[in-house]
Amino acid sequence: MNILNIQTGTLKAVIGKLRIKQLQLLIALSEHKSLHKAAGAMFLTQSAASKALQEIEGMLEVTLFERTRVGLVPNAMGHCAIRYAKLITTELNNLCREVSDIQSGTGGRLAIGTIMGAIPDMLVSAMQWLRTAHSALSIEIIEGTSRDLLNMLDDGQLDLVIGRTSVSPEPYEYNYYPISDEPISVVAGGRHPDIENDLPFESLRDYRWVVYPKHMPLRVLLEQEMDLAGLALPVNVIETASTFATIALLQKTVDLVALLPTDVARMFAQAGMIKILPIAQNIPANTFGIVTRKGGMPTAVAELFIRAVREQSLAH
Repeated sequence: MNILNIQTGTLKAVIGKLRIKQLQLLIALSEHKSLHKAAGAMFLTQSAASKALQEIEGMLEVTLFERTRVGLVPNAMGHCAIRYAKLITTELNNLCREVSDIQSGTGGRLAIGTIMGAIPDMLVSAMQWLRTAHSALSIEIIEGTSRDLLNMLDDGQLDLVIGRTSVSPEPYEYNYYPISDEPISVVAGGRHPDIENDLPFESLRDYRWVVYPKHMPLRVLLEQEMDLAGLALPVNVIETASTFATIALLQKTVDLVALLPTDVARMFAQAGMIKILPIAQNIPANTFGIVTRKGGMPTAVAELFIRAVREQSLAH
């Protein structure tokens, strides 16, 4: 039997026998790492849960979990099966939600995850268009790092993300549509003296920094800029991913600086809370875009929002 025949046979077995309860068990096992705890979470007996796991492993003709000292741990095939179990259950939830929205005559619901830099201009403009076109629409916005938002997208908590896939170890698992660059500014507190002339990055040698956590794109960009300027990152940095904390810290001193997306920086500068320093930068701006789950179909409302964001990006 060739590989194609094996794959066809497996597909027929899965389509003919797969049950939603089995998919939910895979997700529960990934969370609890214990057949006993997963069964309890699903209100099943342990024997019923064990049988369901054996059935799905039999259908796929692979072992999905390994028994270790810390419990049941998914292997490579297990991680793959869990990922698709989440996708399938998410799409079924979307189906039920859309049917309910159609029956009730409401405008539907949209859950958006976004990085900070996309909010002041891109997100707000698209939201205004969407709210005007669909006034009954319920919208949830979650701001966070691209990495955290992608995890929420994987778990079905978000319909789409405005962010970056480059932070994921598996960026090919997503659909990504680039929409804009994210220019960055060096900012200080509102009491910082005005600077009229452009200054090189090395002029920041004696400043203290509020920085993003390691491996986040803005932290990487800062380290690259410092390296080009012949500077080392000070040991007494303040590390936070919170914009609110960054702004609050900057307002209390004149020797503290940070990097912020330019659109965000302008919004706070207009309110007199911070100042944008005329510091020359050498590293190109990062690009962000719309991210959706590969293999999943965006809801009709999500498609409308994606269209609105793309139109806004073309307008800029």
